[in-house]
Amino acid sequence: MKQLILIVYLFFLALGAGYSQEDVFIGEHGTATFKSEAPLEIINAKSTALRGAIDPETKSFAFSLNINSFQGFNSDMQRTHFLENYMEQKSFPQATFTGKLIEDITFNIPGTYSVRAKGMLDIHGVSKERIIRGTLIIKDGTAHVEANFSVPVTDHGIAIPKIVKQKIAEQISVSIDIEFVQGSKS
Repeated sequence: MKQLILIVYLFFLALGAGYSQEDVFIGEHGTATFKSEAPLEIINAKSTALRGAIDPETKSFAFSLNINSFQGFNSDMQRTHFLENYMEQKSFPQATFTGKLIEDITFNIPGTYSVRAKGMLDIHGVSKERIIRGTLIIKDGTAHVEANFSVPVTDHGIAIPKIVKQKIAEQISVSIDIEFVQGSKS
């Protein structure tokens, strides 16, 4: 629900500033993956439920992901521990990243751009300001975003018990890949 609220908020923010629906880019089927590479275990999981919106005029963006959507763990037990013990998904069902693009990008000129997104990354109910570097590819009314970054678990209040310290990394590698379509074309 929170992801929908963020996207709707960004959409109405753009409309309130005098921009039309055609100006906003919407992404509904992005992919997010994470990898925990610890001395005794490697954990990989993937979600295809990443959603987002970008308003080129204000350079604002919002991304949201349902934590429960991750799949691909080494076992069902590992997935259960991830959702219940570490992410506490019943209390914190969404991860979000909202903010602004730092670079000035002209979204109607096709090309590949290196971009930085500055905003608040909220995971496990803890928000931290982050600057995330990525690649933005613009063509034919679409904007494709790819980014790779690390998330320290302690930054977001995720406690790793001593008994499993060798199985869960302190820094989690995250990758996102999402295609946005300009509002009037979706």
